[in-house]
Amino acid sequence: MNASTIERALPTLQIGDFLIQAISDGHLTASLDLLSHIDPADATRLQLQAGVNDPSLIHINCYLVRGRGRTILIDAGAGGIKGWGGKLKVNLVRAGVRATDVDTILLTHAHPDHVGGLLDAQGGPVFPNAELLIHPRELSFWEDDGNLARSGDRARGNFLLARQVFAGYRHSLRLLAEGEVLPGISTIPLRGHTPGHTGYRVDSAGRTALIWGDVVHFPNIQIARPEVSIAFDQDPQLAAAARSALLDMVSADRLIVAGMHLGELGFARIQRLGRGYSFSYAG
Repeated sequence: MNASTIERALPTLQIGDFLIQAISDGHLTASLDLLSHIDPADATRLQLQAGVNDPSLIHINCYLVRGRGRTILIDAGAGGIKGWGGKLKVNLVRAGVRATDVDTILLTHAHPDHVGGLLDAQGGPVFPNAELLIHPRELSFWEDDGNLARSGDRARGNFLLARQVFAGYRHSLRLLAEGEVLPGISTIPLRGHTPGHTGYRVDSAGRTALIWGDVVHFPNIQIARPEVSIAFDQDPQLAAAARSALLDMVSADRLIVAGMHLGELGFARIQRLGRGYSFSYAG
């Protein structure tokens, strides 16, 4: 076997009874001009210093969680919408999982790069046997006709996609309750990015991992500078406050974190560094 045929192993983390794997859906790009409270030149410098060749690149992760008799997918990537991502199904096969094996989908929120992979080209559910769980505030936001009417052209497409996803899974759609949503998995409210933006805490055998959704989009920038928000945040000030509080908590408690826009390595530890933070990948 030559080097070109060898695939890198999927990033994997064992948390007691749960095996968690970072499943890449690929990438999207976004201008650094979308960031607030930082000069784009400074943002570019932080990206280049971290070894990021294309400063506008945002990686898309999904997380596969197996254990206690369940096969759970947390978010489903972009699915190729807008030319973003589209690698989820191939990488699930690498993990030994077929779409029909997934019994539960936990959504952090309903932006296109998190729900696009839930529907096939005909608009049908990619994961026909899965129950889809979403925070009630998130569902009500995207289904509110007043919000749709007030949205601009770009946001209007996001609303229509979210509604199409909800319709495709209507028979299996369930609203998240606060606290434990499945044995060993509990919700963490992370409002600001969207009204119902939700993280998931996985606890087993004295170990913990926190899957934090879109707390950061550019980790090399926003972990070092938590005050930096992005135009995708519905409430930038609330998102920045949630980010700072979470970074403080996970660094103090030494928790492993997972994020949909961390790099392909998927899992990280956060360290306090002066008034900001740093991170290192951990598996």
